[in-house]
Amino acid sequence: MSMQFKGKTALVTGSSRGIGRAIAERLAEGGAAVVINYLENESRAREVVDGIKARGGSAIAIQADMASPADIRRLFDEAEAAFERPDIVVANAATAVIKSIVDCTEEDYDRVFDTNTKGVFFVLQEAARRVRDGGHIVVTSTGGTKMFFGQTSLYLGSKGAVEQFVRVLSRELGPRNITVNAISPGFTDTELLPDRDRAVAAGMSPFDRIGSPQEVAEVAAFLASDAARWVSGQNVGAGGGVF
Repeated sequence: MSMQFKGKTALVTGSSRGIGRAIAERLAEGGAAVVINYLENESRAREVVDGIKARGGSAIAIQADMASPADIRRLFDEAEAAFERPDIVVANAATAVIKSIVDCTEEDYDRVFDTNTKGVFFVLQEAARRVRDGGHIVVTSTGGTKMFFGQTSLYLGSKGAVEQFVRVLSRELGPRNITVNAISPGFTDTELLPDRDRAVAAGMSPFDRIGSPQEVAEVAAFLASDAARWVSGQNVGAGGGVF
């Protein structure tokens, strides 16, 4: 395995499971010291950390709620105290409410936008302040913003906003040679994809299958690497040809 991240530090939000975990593990495999962020499940986060260490890598787990700007600042403070300033930040934490617009409540709206939009905004703000010059920032969006689905207004609306944050921040951080990009996964084999939807999702891809978190992580790792130093302000699809 190439050690293109050797000597680098990475912080990945929402990385105790799913795509975030795969991204964190991929960066660790490449030599990065990785901060695993989790909201509630400490044992799952510890499992990720232990697995990285068992393979000779370096990682720590830090609990923080991405809906809380104060928690986000604390996360960066603790990460910096452990590993110094980050070279890579991946804003991955997200939540979803699947309901029609007429059934969504104000509580639903606040829950989704507090984590997916406000949370990402303040993660990007801290990343902009702390990432080393020449570093890389990656935001996980979704291929759903390029498609038409019912009952996803809150989730897709929250993700559409962060895609614009990426475009703006790429301009602001260009003078420091920091790249800022979004990655948009398609249908991926995580616990968030209901069993009832998997066959239909697979049939939408020319590969006739859904993707793995590790395949999405490879694209994220590219965007977090110096090989992508001439790529910024982009939304890169990782959807197996679905969109």
